[in-house]
Amino acid sequence: MTNWEYSRLEYRAAGTLGTDRFMDWTATFHHPGGVLRWGTDERFDDLRHLNRAGAAGWQAYDRAVIHVKDEPHRLSSVTYSMRRPVPSEAP
Repeated sequence: MTNWEYSRLEYRAAGTLGTDRFMDWTATFHHPGGVLRWGTDERFDDLRHLNRAGAAGWQAYDRAVIHVKDEPHRLSSVTYSMRRPVPSEAP
């Protein structure tokens, strides 16, 4: 039986004012060891952060998006649920 540990990558719009308010994106990684701020991107580019998590053994199994109300063409947030197997202890 495989035991899993779980994490979450939150990728959300960082701006609040102006016409570019949905251009900057902040990546935050929540895992059993705490919260890591992975930085802010000048444009939507979550692949870099997904690859970083994948290199640490995490695999995404769910994706959820939040759109800005009354503006279905604009994303406000994308959340990835992730998991990785917990190494079993040798007998």
